[in-house]
Amino acid sequence: MLAYTYPLLSIFWTMLEFFLFFLWIWLLIVVFMDIFRSHDMGGLAKALWVIFLIILPFLGVLIYLIARGGSMHERAAQAAQAQQKAFDEYVRHTASSSSGADELSKLADLKAKGVITDAEFEAQKAKLLS
Repeated sequence: MLAYTYPLLSIFWTMLEFFLFFLWIWLLIVVFMDIFRSHDMGGLAKALWVIFLIILPFLGVLIYLIARGGSMHERAAQAAQAQQKAFDEYVRHTASSSSGADELSKLADLKAKGVITDAEFEAQKAKLLS
């Protein structure tokens, strides 16, 4: 038979320790990202915060969250908004751009169906080719 020497409470405690460790690493990464994302701090202030976080990480994160935690959300929201705007502009540009050949084939179809006249076709064709 297999002997069971690791109690159930110890398993839960170990899981909690791993969870808190990964939570701590995530929080540290978020604070570092916020330091470098911040446009209202100069290079010297950023360097001092990084040094403070490296030397005294627990105290540094706690003080950073107290001092600048409220504006962290604003900077993250601004960055997300800028990303969304850039993505929307890219999609708008990509979706609206069609080649001249596509436009000419659409014009030829309209001419063949009799929707536009020969003169309108030639005018639109000259406009596309210029």
